[in-house]
Amino acid sequence: MKLLVVGANGTLGTAVVHEMKDTAEIIQASRKNSPIKVDITSTDSIRSMFEEVGKIDALVCTAGAAHFGAIEELTPELNSIAVNSKLLGQVHLVLLGLPYILDKGSITLTTGILMDDPILKGTSSSMANGGVRAFVKSAAIEFPRGIRINSVSPNMLEESKEKYGSSFEGYEPVPAKRAALAFRKSILGAQTGQSYTVY
Repeated sequence: MKLLVVGANGTLGTAVVHEMKDTAEIIQASRKNSPIKVDITSTDSIRSMFEEVGKIDALVCTAGAAHFGAIEELTPELNSIAVNSKLLGQVHLVLLGLPYILDKGSITLTTGILMDDPILKGTSSSMANGGVRAFVKSAAIEFPRGIRINSVSPNMLEESKEKYGSSFEGYEPVPAKRAALAFRKSILGAQTGQSYTVY
C-alpha cells in the first residue's frame, strides 16, 4: 500500500513512519526536511503536493500548529493560527486529497487530549481539536468509494515531556510508539468516523 504521512518529521509523524515502514510504501511530507514539501495552511501547497504524489491508499496527518496563551490575551490573529493550521489545514487536506485516495482507502487526522481534558492556556488548541473530531465524525457518513476516515487523540507524548510537561501537571505521558499504534489501527482496520484516544 502507498501511504502519505504529512508531518512526517515531527515526533508523532516519525513514530507513525516507523510503525508502518514494514507494511507500506511511505511518502513523507512536511514543511521542511522531507522529500515532499507542503504547508498545510496553503491550499495551493496542498494541491501541489497531491499533484506530485498522485494516487495513494492512505493519508495520515500529524501536522498542525496552535497558539498557547491566556484567554484574555487570545486575539483573533493568535487564534487563527490553530484555525488555519490544526483545523482548516487538516480539513483542506481531506477535501483536496479525497480524489487521490484509492477505493477503500483511509484518512487519519490528529486531534489531542485537550479537547476533552483542557489545560490553562490551551483554549485555541482545544477548539481546533474538537472541530477536527466533529468533521471526521460527520464526513465519515458521506465518504464515497468505501473510503474511511478517523482521528487519533493522543495524550502528551513522553518525548515531549521536557518541553511541555509543566503545562500538563498530573497527566501521564504516553510514548509516541504507542500513539502510532492507533494510526495503524485506523489505516489497516475497518472502522470509520472514530476518535481513537491514547491515554
